[in-house]
Amino acid sequence: MYDYQFRKVVDMDKKGYLIIVNKTKNTNLGYAGLADSFFSRLQGLMFKKNLERGLILKMPPNRGRSGSAIHMFFMRMSLDVVFLDENRVVVDTVTLKPWTTYTPKKASRYVMEFEVGVIRNSSTEIGDELDFTCESA
Repeated sequence: MYDYQFRKVVDMDKKGYLIIVNKTKNTNLGYAGLADSFFSRLQGLMFKKNLERGLILKMPPNRGRSGSAIHMFFMRMSLDVVFLDENRVVVDTVTLKPWTTYTPKKASRYVMEFEVGVIRNSSTEIGDELDFTCESA
């Protein structure tokens, strides 16, 4: 399934998006699309007025901590951001306001962006293991 916003959107449920689960806490973080190309990661959620679902940015391997940094330029809303390593273990969490940048505490393979409140409501914290399953993630 292809979408004008993302190079590829992974079919995981009837809506065409991944369901993110915190395996450690047995909580659900909600739905997310997948951005796995340079341009889909660059665009991310910029210019969005509201957030219908989260977004998983799949980072290239071996980018290091600074290569996992994100920006909030042209964002119209604050976001909860979860950084995961290659084993999908949470290495950092943060809530960011528009027009800010952030470098995670550790290198990340996946950066997950959600509406504010998802981290708190799912009790997600550093060290938790998250799960989302698809061929290309």
